[in-house]
Amino acid sequence: MRIRIAECTVRYEGRLDAYLPWATRLIMVKADGCVAVHADGGAYKPLNWMNAPNTLIEDGDTWTVVNPKGEKLIIEFGEVHFETTRELGEDPGLVKDGVELELQRLLAETPEVIEAGLKVIRREYSTPIGPVDLLCRDSDGGTVAVEVKRRGEIDGVEQLDRYLEFLNRDSRLAPVRGVFVAQVIKPQARLLAEDRGIICVQVDYDELRGADSDLLRLF
Repeated sequence: MRIRIAECTVRYEGRLDAYLPWATRLIMVKADGCVAVHADGGAYKPLNWMNAPNTLIEDGDTWTVVNPKGEKLIIEFGEVHFETTRELGEDPGLVKDGVELELQRLLAETPEVIEAGLKVIRREYSTPIGPVDLLCRDSDGGTVAVEVKRRGEIDGVEQLDRYLEFLNRDSRLAPVRGVFVAQVIKPQARLLAEDRGIICVQVDYDELRGADSDLLRLF
């Protein structure tokens, strides 16, 4: 992890153009290559970012981050107030709560709830940045990566998007499309998913458990 606090401007060139004027900001460069620009507010969400895979080019006081799609994040620095680099080591990953684990299990047993004709290839399919919850085949034989959350928020969509970046590098699987599944999906998360070409599906946990099914009632 590399952290720099500095005066800077930030320009994004890609699907649309965006610009951040001079201000003091926190720039994080993670081990996987992700570059994120933060302000002293806005909770956990960065002002702008570039997910891995990408290339960071340092030229004097300018950093240019370029991804395979040709998108660019250009950071021009002024005064640097603080900088450090530290190895964080391997992270054990997010431990899902009981409801989320059970939701994943139920969906693995009934994938047609997500999409007609969907079949599970494997649960917890490994990628270099963590396991995707369900790797599936659709009715046309295409590969589908499914990420399951209890509450669907922006970070879950970004997590699935990172998995898709790596899965689509595997010629045995590509092209891989994504489906984001949750009990409740926030409007911002749905908007981001649509922008990334990811389908959103809301499911009812009690219905999946059969709580409303007469077949499971004794009386």
